[in-house]
Amino acid sequence: MAYPDYMKELIKKVADTRNKRVEDSRQGISFPRLSLEAGEELLKKYHPDYRENAKRALAVGKNRGDRIPNELADILESYGHLDPVLFSPGEPDFSTDVLVIGGGGAGSTAALFAASEGARVLLVTKLRHGDANTMMAEGGIQAADKPADSPSAHFIDTMGGGHFTNSPGLVSALVADAPGIISWLEQLGVMFDKEEDGTMLTLHGGGTSKKRMHSAGDMTGAEIMRTLRDEIRNTKGIDVVEFSPAVELLLDEAGRCAGAVLKNLETGRILTVRSRTVIIATGGMGRLHLQGFPTTNHYGATADGIVLAYRAGAEFVFLDATQFHPTGVVYPEQNIGLLITEKVRGAGAQLLNIRGEQFVYPLEPRDIESSAIIRECSDHCSGIKTPTERYGVWLDSPMIEALKGKGFVEKNFPAKFRQFMRYGIDISKEPMLIYPTLHYQNGGMKITPDGETSVPNLFVAGEAAGGVHGRNRLMGNSLLDICVFGRRAGIAAAQMAGGSVAGSPGLHHLEKYYKELEERGILKGKGPVSPVLLPDYAGKIG
Repeated sequence: MAYPDYMKELIKKVADTRNKRVEDSRQGISFPRLSLEAGEELLKKYHPDYRENAKRALAVGKNRGDRIPNELADILESYGHLDPVLFSPGEPDFSTDVLVIGGGGAGSTAALFAASEGARVLLVTKLRHGDANTMMAEGGIQAADKPADSPSAHFIDTMGGGHFTNSPGLVSALVADAPGIISWLEQLGVMFDKEEDGTMLTLHGGGTSKKRMHSAGDMTGAEIMRTLRDEIRNTKGIDVVEFSPAVELLLDEAGRCAGAVLKNLETGRILTVRSRTVIIATGGMGRLHLQGFPTTNHYGATADGIVLAYRAGAEFVFLDATQFHPTGVVYPEQNIGLLITEKVRGAGAQLLNIRGEQFVYPLEPRDIESSAIIRECSDHCSGIKTPTERYGVWLDSPMIEALKGKGFVEKNFPAKFRQFMRYGIDISKEPMLIYPTLHYQNGGMKITPDGETSVPNLFVAGEAAGGVHGRNRLMGNSLLDICVFGRRAGIAAAQMAGGSVAGSPGLHHLEKYYKELEERGILKGKGPVSPVLLPDYAGKIG
């Protein structure tokens, strides 16, 4: 679906200003960055996190009283798939040392390192092994492994991007482990982009002071996931069970995590797993579609691990903070919400309004960039309207070719080039139309640097954890996060499993949670059954 005629007329305005912008860029002249104060003001006025009617206070659980998104509160204040009074674990269907719930990058990394410690590992996943947000990550993975860079600079950038709300201990672990993680991934076979002399190619990301973004085209997450999945398949001591999401955790009499209950999506059969330790690596919540936003997330990203751990008594941080990626596709309609990697802006593309004017520095932190786009499409009335009455702004990808030469876009962004060409749009010659899209769950379980939660024997890695990124994550720190804390949680869980002896597992904690719901007037049958497992698009259409 090529751009309609009225959009092609507007694109001429983008072309009219391009030569001047290219010349400015070559001379080092850029749109001014916002001051800290101006950025905070912009966030409070336009960022979706600050819309008061979009949140409410939790009535139950450890974080009772915290204001969180309505859609997340709905599934936390709900009843599950099992009746704790009628359920009996009986003889387990599986027994293992370490149970990993989630088959994306964090879960796969955790499984590999747990197995390297000699633990027996069972990895269970909702869909196929690798169906996860890791596959959707495009732009790159950060690591300060160049002579002109340092982990301390990476630390400051990460803390600043999170508005200095991050846990310093977690950020220290993230940046200190980063160079080793890149080396480990390369040794496993990840094909990172390199210079002609074989050194790693690194680029800037939003909010970074150094070029430390390592990438594999615009399919970095898919390349990492391919490599991790292959390594899992060739590692002894790891078993994988697909299409079997966890629907509850099992706790013993002392409140220690001792396994989980699964539901096979193909047969509907309930399965139990007895384990010495458990690692939750279930990813984010994009498919809850907060405030009706489209999302970059994969089909199974419905906050399952958040629900299970909250019922088990885990403590959470920053559940009110979500990330909206500034550049999600808004046209053609078939691609709405699709991520346009920040790497495109790192290569030189600029954001322009309906008049072809630049209105924001292209590499502000993501929350600032998103807020500026929302402002342009609302108060400033400078957005471009689509045939389905959505609004967006231009991402001037042809400017990259003007700066770097013909063929650069297709070579360096092959996935996006092909996705747009399907609809008759050549992004090396025509700009993309974009608007913020729901992208990342900044908050999650409160953890130690080894991934331990407040529930004994329960660990977490990846997007289901909170505190690493504070209230806003920088590009490239998510792929790093899943590997750093996947490794740390895997090692720690395996070591704890060696000396852990749990009692009789059951769902006593669930009885207590349901009683608290009843006391607050939240009755069974009045809300959704959670975890949601899969989004009900058919029901919404009907």
